[in-house]
Amino acid sequence: MARTSIITGAGSGIGLATAKALHAAGDAIVGIGRSADKLAGLAEALGTEERLATLALDITDADAPHAIVDFALERFGCIDTLVNNAGLGSPTPLHETDDATLDLFLDVMLRAPFRLCREAIAHMGEGGCVVNVTSTFAMIGGKRGGPYSAAKGGLRSLTEHMAAEYGPRGIRSNCVAPGVTMTDMVRHRFEDETFKRVNVETTPYPRLAEAEDLANVIAFLCSPGGEMINGQSIVVDGGWTRTKYLSPRALTSDWVES
Repeated sequence: MARTSIITGAGSGIGLATAKALHAAGDAIVGIGRSADKLAGLAEALGTEERLATLALDITDADAPHAIVDFALERFGCIDTLVNNAGLGSPTPLHETDDATLDLFLDVMLRAPFRLCREAIAHMGEGGCVVNVTSTFAMIGGKRGGPYSAAKGGLRSLTEHMAAEYGPRGIRSNCVAPGVTMTDMVRHRFEDETFKRVNVETTPYPRLAEAEDLANVIAFLCSPGGEMINGQSIVVDGGWTRTKYLSPRALTSDWVES
């Protein structure tokens, strides 16, 4: 019997790549997203209806966790994996963040995953797996993090709690923390030369991550090979968070007063 994986934000970026990877591994996919059009693209990409069900909704809705879990159980009869991937970009510094923006970021990237974990984990048995997609901003400080850092840091702490609480039931909980990843949500920011330099010239690897890089790590964590990994944050950033690296270009550039 195929394992069943729920993936939020499954219509694009890391979520879409993860759906492809887990589907290729034999899982039945429950793809969740706000856009029915993007979810139709997921169905086209997987090319099958036998192991795919999609549900378009807003994960912050009051009844969303119950609706998602009921949908998955009705369609496939079990829940084995939950990947909380849905997120927002373009955060602001703390002093520029109003309450509405703070609430939005916390709702989408902390409250919604918390509530979906609470609903789904009640239906998981031994071998269950939760992967929460956080960020390098959950690992280190960074400018302009604001509500994004608050939400992702909270999600990391929640994951570590879950690892201790539900590990004895054979349910593992881990984070995958992407660095700057070349998705549609981020790609346009490379039009900003400063953003480009801050990320490219300080990464000791010859390229930045693609969505598939994150999907491969998530798929491994959900596989038998990841059985003893619990309560961890796996950072996928080419070494950006763990090194004090400057590229030859940055080291040889002329410095000017800002």
